[in-house]
Amino acid sequence: MLQHLWKSALLSGILAVILGVMVLAWPAKTLLVAAIFFGAYLLVTGIAQVIFAFSLHVSAGGRVLLFISGAASLILAVLCFRSLQDSILLLAIWIGIGFIFRGVATAVSAISDPTLPGRGWEIFIGIISLIAGVIVLASPFQSLATLTIVVGIWLIVIGVFEVVSAFGIRSASKKVAEFKNEVSAGAPE
Repeated sequence: MLQHLWKSALLSGILAVILGVMVLAWPAKTLLVAAIFFGAYLLVTGIAQVIFAFSLHVSAGGRVLLFISGAASLILAVLCFRSLQDSILLLAIWIGIGFIFRGVATAVSAISDPTLPGRGWEIFIGIISLIAGVIVLASPFQSLATLTIVVGIWLIVIGVFEVVSAFGIRSASKKVAEFKNEVSAGAPE
């Protein structure tokens, strides 16, 4: 198994590095592609939620929430495909609100549980996420440009670590194979 795992890790690392370089080389095109995928995501989830609102056996309140959520996703998808700039703006708003919700949820849960291990770090991460969300909402286009660069660098770093890890797995694989050969050669027949 290790003999094949290192190849998978190597391929994954190489692909991450290539993707990271492409993101850094073409940040505007990366944002454009992300915005298109975001619009497609909204369209698919909106259709699914509207269908589920009429087909699932859930309470009336659940049906109404599914329908409203699906209809809102469909409206946002139409806005995304109407204008790619609107799509990028909606993506930034989505990310900003996600940061805010995560930040508030993380900080509040850490504050409310004094026995939580790493409580101080959780509060800190919550506050940083909240601030990041506010910054993204206040300056959506510049924030997405910065996030694109961060993601590109992150992909390259992760890719390099995966490539190095792949060669470590390959080395361990060879040692395991040698050990198996030694054990089987010394075993009585």
